[in-house]
Amino acid sequence: MQKLRKDDQVIVIAGRDKGKTGTVTRILDNARLYVSGINMIKKHTRGNPQKGRPGGIIEKEATLHVSNVAIFNTGTGKADRIGIETLDNGDKVRIFKSSGEQIDG
Repeated sequence: MQKLRKDDQVIVIAGRDKGKTGTVTRILDNARLYVSGINMIKKHTRGNPQKGRPGGIIEKEATLHVSNVAIFNTGTGKADRIGIETLDNGDKVRIFKSSGEQIDG
């Protein structure tokens, strides 16, 4: 079971965008992820008239390492750690380590 999932609200805990929050949009190979509006880079692209693409400078999101983000606990308004707990019926759920409350229903 992965600790971070798509559409989780996360906060950046290290790097240029430290303190900013965003939503996980994509996860790559369990080590890197995309967060909406975070780690924006400028990419210089060459135009392609055959495909109808103009050239120029495009601003897009770059990946972040999982160790540089933490899940955002809306109850406390701070970063939190994730634990995994097994329920009586055998289902596994993610919980906040600080409060013990479930992240997903």
